[in-house]
Amino acid sequence: MISNHVPVEDPDRQESGLLSAPEEALWEVPTPHSTCDVQLDEQTVTTVRQHGNPSGPRLVLSHGNGLAVDPYYPFWSLLANDFDLMVYDLRNHGRNKVGDQQNHNIPTLISDHDAILSAVVRQYGEKPTVGVFHSLSALITLLSFSDAYSALVLFDPPLCKPTASEQEFIQSAERMAATIRNRTVRFKSEQQFAELLSIFPGFARVVPGVRELMARSTLRRTADGEAFELRCPREYEAQIAEFVRSFSPLLDLTTLTCPTKVIGADPTLPFTYLPTFDLGHVSDVDYDFVPEASHLLQLEQPEQCAAMLRNFLAGQEIV
Repeated sequence: MISNHVPVEDPDRQESGLLSAPEEALWEVPTPHSTCDVQLDEQTVTTVRQHGNPSGPRLVLSHGNGLAVDPYYPFWSLLANDFDLMVYDLRNHGRNKVGDQQNHNIPTLISDHDAILSAVVRQYGEKPTVGVFHSLSALITLLSFSDAYSALVLFDPPLCKPTASEQEFIQSAERMAATIRNRTVRFKSEQQFAELLSIFPGFARVVPGVRELMARSTLRRTADGEAFELRCPREYEAQIAEFVRSFSPLLDLTTLTCPTKVIGADPTLPFTYLPTFDLGHVSDVDYDFVPEASHLLQLEQPEQCAAMLRNFLAGQEIV
């Protein structure tokens, strides 16, 4: 179902991008042009939001584990003038309600991806469509084997080719899941959460205002209204981290049916997500990396990431 009127906290928001204040930056995600509700199962609905230029080529965008698509706005807002942007949160993330943990797994997310893509085409029509995904959503897209894309641009996907380093990958995923399960679940305020992010190495390089945007996008009020909690519960995020170690080795990039660009974090930096392997296994795609960028590269160097995406699509004559 398409809705052309979408209530938000501030009905006057426009596709305005970065709002400046004397000592801080505030990113405001604008009201979408329209929305498309997708029924994923009997209990679960996710909403695709349309931004950007409806006349341009279509980009479908989503996010990484435990995050939401809104914190990527500093990146995807740079594409709004030229592309028809379809952004959505994975189930149990972002603006979505929390459902059954039993259904929070890789196979279900693959099914969700296919249902969302079909709904977008059904509601908005056929046109050149490019998948633009980060981390978990990139893994999901690769595992779906969908042939509906004209091209793919994948940011730092958790690629794992079975090698002598596979054990390191597994151990890292297990450590990550254990760390996630020890996270704080209740915060006094969004500002407290943003300040906490500032001491995490993974958020040290993000552009000004992103930590505050992350707090607004990944926290919700607790039932008692006195605090904030994670929108994606830590047990759900940890469960996916454990699934990744099993599904990443299944990827075979030689089966891709469309031009694909993989844009990674700087392999010379200490990893902040999962260890980087011999890059020879991405020889079947157009691979590049962003110098001085970690796993959250779109939040750290949005202009560079957008420029690399544009250059790749121009080479594919998708403009």
